[in-house]
Amino acid sequence: MYDPTVARLTYRALLGRRRALVLGALPLLLIVIAMIVRGLTGADDQVAADVLGGFALATMVPIIGVIAGTGAIGPEIDDGSVVYLLSKPLKRPAIIFTKLIVAIAVTMVFSAVPTLIAGLILNGNGQNIAVAYTVAALVASIAYSALFLLLGTVSRHAVVFGLVYALVWEALFGSLVSGARTLSVQQWALAVAHKVAGGDLVTSDVGLTTATVLLVVVTVAATWFAGWKLRSLTLAGEE
Repeated sequence: MYDPTVARLTYRALLGRRRALVLGALPLLLIVIAMIVRGLTGADDQVAADVLGGFALATMVPIIGVIAGTGAIGPEIDDGSVVYLLSKPLKRPAIIFTKLIVAIAVTMVFSAVPTLIAGLILNGNGQNIAVAYTVAALVASIAYSALFLLLGTVSRHAVVFGLVYALVWEALFGSLVSGARTLSVQQWALAVAHKVAGGDLVTSDVGLTTATVLLVVVTVAATWFAGWKLRSLTLAGEE
């Protein structure tokens, strides 16, 4: 299911000079903010949780997921170069699975690693805050990558739709409408982080069991549908 050649081409596309600069901007900003906050407030567990939850998990992780998930396949579909890939003797689900693995890896590196670094800077992992939000970023990276890879497969405006979901649905409606939080990757990841932290500084509106089931279902369903859509694109081209 994993093709090294497809993976290498996808890594090259995602980590090109321009996209790498965009991917690295938010993590760098998070670390700078953490250093400034630590200098101003000292080691404060609540402040650390607020910064990691409010910026790292709520903003940085989904945006990086959008860039990596849609960028893993969207540009190839837009410019038509996906035809060359589909002409190779590769199973379509294998192509999607490989691109998903690459998108997950890139999202994790550019989101979970800086989250851990920022957490250590903010409070030295007091009350396990840094590790809890790092785990949340890792979990969210998987679901976001699958969702946004699907968007990149089905829409030419995947980046726009991805940003609308991440910044409008999760950040805006998620903070105003309690029911919307149940359908939020951020809240599912926070449920896992709450279990890791084991305190009251990290909270979620979704239970751990529900969050785990939804994370698995959404990831698997999005990956399967993306593979099915890619298969249908092949059939349309052959016709």
